[in-house]
Amino acid sequence: MVVSAQYSVTIRVELDARREPLGKLTASIAEAGGQLQGVDLVPGAGGEGKRVREFTIDAQDREHWERILRAIGSTRGAKVLDYVDRTMRMHRGGKIELHNKYPLKTRDDLSMAYTPGVARVCEDIHADRAKAFEYTIKKNTVAVVSDGSAVLGLGNIGPEAAMPVMEGKAMLFKEFADVDAFPICLDTQDAEEIVKAVELIAPTFGGINLEDISAPRCFEIEDRLKESIDIPVFHDDQHGTAVVTLAALLNALKIVGKPIEELRMLVVGLGAAGVAVTKMMLASGVTHVVGCDRRGALSTEREDYQSGEMNGIKRWYAESSNPGKLSGQPADVIEGMDLFIGLSGPGIIPAEALGKMNDDAIVFAMANPNPEVMPEDAAPHVRIMATGRSDYPNQINNVLCFPGIFRGALDAGAPRITEEMKLAAAKGIAEAVTDDDLSEDYIIPSVFNRDVAPRVAQAVVEEAKREGIARFNEKTGTFSTVDVR
Repeated sequence: MVVSAQYSVTIRVELDARREPLGKLTASIAEAGGQLQGVDLVPGAGGEGKRVREFTIDAQDREHWERILRAIGSTRGAKVLDYVDRTMRMHRGGKIELHNKYPLKTRDDLSMAYTPGVARVCEDIHADRAKAFEYTIKKNTVAVVSDGSAVLGLGNIGPEAAMPVMEGKAMLFKEFADVDAFPICLDTQDAEEIVKAVELIAPTFGGINLEDISAPRCFEIEDRLKESIDIPVFHDDQHGTAVVTLAALLNALKIVGKPIEELRMLVVGLGAAGVAVTKMMLASGVTHVVGCDRRGALSTEREDYQSGEMNGIKRWYAESSNPGKLSGQPADVIEGMDLFIGLSGPGIIPAEALGKMNDDAIVFAMANPNPEVMPEDAAPHVRIMATGRSDYPNQINNVLCFPGIFRGALDAGAPRITEEMKLAAAKGIAEAVTDDDLSEDYIIPSVFNRDVAPRVAQAVVEEAKREGIARFNEKTGTFSTVDVR
C-alpha cells in the first residue's frame, strides 16, 4: 500500500529533555514505514525535565498508525500522549462557512443591508427579474446537488454521508475560481422529486452542478433540468471527466503524431462518465470506438440488445460503436487499439494485454483509488499513461474543468453550457501545457496550476459570445432580460 496524506496523523510525544531521543524517534518512524512531514515543539507543555513535540506523519492506513505508535512508544525516553487523525479533524464541523461581505456596526449599516433599504432592491428585482444577477448572490453562486447514490468509489451511501464530498467540491469552486458554491444533498433518489427540488431552488443560484447521481437517472435529470430552468446545469461526473480526458488526449496526440480521426479507442466502464467521454470523443472526430461494460463489448448483436433488455443509453452506444461487432471482455477486444480509456474498477485489464495495442499506445486508466492497470505494470507496453491519482504523472482530474467552466458561464450570464463551450474548455486546459513543457509525463497541467481556471473561463466566455447566449453586457454591467435559450 502507498503512504498517503489521507492517513496523516499528528502524534504528541513527551520526551526526556536531558537525553531527548529525537534522532532515534525519526529513525524508528522511518523503519516503521511512516513518512515524517514535520516535527514541532509544543511551547509550555510537559513537566520538569520534559519536552513535548508533535510529529506529523503520513501512513498507509489505520493499522499502519498502530505500528508507528508502537515504534515511538518503544523508544527509551519517549511517551506517546495522544494522536489526532488529521483528515477527520479537517472535516469536524464541516469545511466551509459563510462570511458577511459588509460590516453591520451602525444603524445606517442595518438600514441599508436590511430594513428599510432592502425593500428598494426587492422592488427593482420584482420589476426586472434579471436584476437578481446584479443585486443578489445569484451571479456568483452554484448549487452542488447530489442524492448520494454514486459517491466516488463508495457507491450509494445516501445524502448525509455524501455531504463531505459536496463540501469539498464547494471548497474547490472557491479556491480555484472564486465561485461561491453550496452543497445541497437531497433525501430522495426519485428523478421526478430531484428535478422538482432543483427547479424550486433555482431562483437562488446562478448554476447547478449535479454530482454523484447514479446512471441512468443522471441523464434524465440533467436533460430535463436543461429544458426547464434558465441557468447552466452541468453534471460534472459526465462532462467534467469528458472535458479533461479530451484535453489530455489532445496533448497526447501531439506527442504520438496520430490524427484523432484515425484513432481506434476502447472504453471500459459505461456509466455516466464513460458515456459522456465517448460522446465528446465522437464529437471531436474519433470514428472507431468499442465500449465494454460488465458483460463485455457492446454491439447490436449482443444478446441483451437483441432481446430488448439493454437500456436506452446502452442501446444508443451499441448502435454508435463497434463497427466490427467484436465480442468478449476488454482483453479480448483490445488488439489493434490506439487508446484505452478506463472508467470502471481496479485490475480490469491485465498489463500484458496492453501489448496487443498499436505502437505508441495511450492508456488513461482513471478508476479511483486503484486504476484498471497500475502505471508501473503498464509501462513496458504503452507510450503515454495517465490515471486519476495524484501520486502518478498525468492526473486526469475534474478540478481542471468545473471551476473554470462555471466561472466562464457565470461571467457570461449564459443560460446553459453548450457542447461547444465544453470543447473550448478542453482546448483551454490543453493549451495550459506549453510546447516546451509537453512530454509523455506531462500531457495535462497540474491541478494547482492557477492559470488553468482563468484560461478555461475566458475560453467559455468567448464561446458564449460567439454563440450569442451571453446575457451579461460588459459595457453596462447589466444582464439582459431577453430569453436567449
